Amino acid sequence: MVKIARWNHDGGTHSGFVDGGICYALPDGHTVNHLLEAGLESTLRIAAETLRSAYPAALADVQLLAPLVPSTIRDFVAFEEHVEGVRKSIDGVAGVVAEWYEAPTFYFTNPHTVTGTGDVIGIPAGCTDLDFETEVAAVLGHVPGSDGRNLSAEEAHRHIFGYTILNDWSARDLQRREMKVSLGPCKGKDFANTLGPWIVTADEFEELHDEEGFLPISMDVEVNGERIGQDLLSNMGWPFAELVAYASQDSVVRPGDVLGSGTCGSGCLAELWGRNGSKTPPPLKTGDAVRMTVEAIGSIENVVGERRDAVTRVAARTRPRNRAVSALNSGKG
Repeated sequence: MVKIARWNHDGGTHSGFVDGGICYALPDGHTVNHLLEAGLESTLRIAAETLRSAYPAALADVQLLAPLVPSTIRDFVAFEEHVEGVRKSIDGVAGVVAEWYEAPTFYFTNPHTVTGTGDVIGIPAGCTDLDFETEVAAVLGHVPGSDGRNLSAEEAHRHIFGYTILNDWSARDLQRREMKVSLGPCKGKDFANTLGPWIVTADEFEELHDEEGFLPISMDVEVNGERIGQDLLSNMGWPFAELVAYASQDSVVRPGDVLGSGTCGSGCLAELWGRNGSKTPPPLKTGDAVRMTVEAIGSIENVVGERRDAVTRVAARTRPRNRAVSALNSGKG
């Protein structure tokens, strides 16, 4: 199994491969993003050479980082069960809107706040309902001869370089207020995403796909050692190839793009709050440990840190809706 990672060790940041509990670094100046630009076939050759020649470091002695610096992060909402539960939690309405079934839906989240396994995740200012979201993400790589535009599902499948685990941390109380404006989440989402522990290359999953292109691998999340939820990745409404293809329509996908599956069924607290009619299990608090495990990939674990003490909301100023006088015409410009 080829596992691609980034880590800190001996005062430096390294990129390379993990095999049998040992880390093998690429030469200085070479990064995971260079591998994504090279494409999967070239990367597999580079991995074989690196494992033969690179100086080894024990995995136990390094600090793993997010396995890439993403170009973009698109996060889909591809699990029907999750949509049903969260809608009840946020809107108080049962069922799934008809539009969900018509096409995949995603939002762009912040690639600059990506964290790795082991990082402490602070609670954002004003948040009392901190939550996690258990996801798998596809990482895209270069495909010779493709510009990443208007891809078919078959073409899009070739762009999937590998898979990693994604925790889309969510401040649910902030999110509830924001989404009433009908634009989507902003500060309820952009404070942290965790990727890791590494990227497992797509060739390792080829024999696991079912006949429709789905991956029937298990996803599991625990808080403080207690299982909160479990699902199969194959319960997505669309396989990853169709998500990538949809993202590329009248647009473009590039190496280093990350596409999240969306939260699996029972993979977050908000979904369970909607089903239970109460905040059971309770929101995350300082000191809680969240561990996600995905079959054929691995596990990530993060501890919740302190809440930032600040007031960030700024109320709008009430303004008249004059149309007749501008600053220029009034002589003030």
